[in-house]
Formats: sequence, structure tokens, C-alpha cells
Amino acid sequence: MPLPLVHLFTDGACSGNPGPGGWAFILRHPASGKEIERSGGERTTTNNRMELMAVIEGLSALSKPSGVDLYSDSQYVLNGLNEWMESWKRRGWKTAGRQPVKNRDLWERLDELKTKHTLRFHWVRGHNEHPENERCDALAVAARDRAAGAGG
Repeated sequence: MPLPLVHLFTDGACSGNPGPGGWAFILRHPASGKEIERSGGERTTTNNRMELMAVIEGLSALSKPSGVDLYSDSQYVLNGLNEWMESWKRRGWKTAGRQPVKNRDLWERLDELKTKHTLRFHWVRGHNEHPENERCDALAVAARDRAAGAGG
């Protein structure tokens, strides 16, 4: 029985690096037309962490194993998932230069989620009028702005 197919669109935003940040995703089930959007933020984070969190949260929203077409404007996320992660794991979460992998905690969460789903990767150029990428960007920026105002 084939896995259900979903489209996952993600984006992250940050003011300063580190600074307040936001993440967002759109998860779409093409067969039913069902779609959900979610976003969140952190007061002090980095853009790469927010890009990773968008994918983590999107994959975590799936209730069963799925075929996932992942659309992201982050080369860091897509290359990490598709190319670098297996090598990092073989080297004990070290880069080719023998440095610790940044954001290891999030990469490990993604590694666990990756085993539950079949992922296909699609890079989209950011800020290039891709409707779902633009929507995710707007949601992530709004979440960043909420996080920036929190606690202060």
C-alpha cells in the first residue's frame, strides 16, 4: 500500500543572528485538499535553527508515515538532510573539518523524523513569488515579531 503523499512548505526568519526568530510551515494533502498552517518563534535563536524548526514541526504534525515532498528555500536544510547528515553521523556528528556539527540537537530530531517518512527535496528560490514560500515567510516573520515582543 503506497504512503499518503503530502506537500510540506517551510521557512524560517530571524532578526539578527542570533536574535528573535520565527518558523512556519504549510502542510498540504493534495488528495483531500486539506491544509494546515502553523508557526512559532523564539526570543533568541538563529536563522538556521528556525529553518530546521519549520521542517521538524511540519514533519511532527504528520500522524502517520507519509511520502513528503519538502519545499524549502534553505540550502542548509536541504543539503543537510539529503547529503551531509549520513557523513556527520559516521564521523560522530563532526563536519568534514572535524568540527562539531552546529545545531546537532535539531539535526538529531530531524534524523529521527526522517526514518518515519519518505522525503523528496525541492529547493525554491526565496522571495521569488512562490506562493507557499511567500506565505510561510509572512507567517515566520509574524512569529518572529511576536517572539521579539515577548518578555520585554
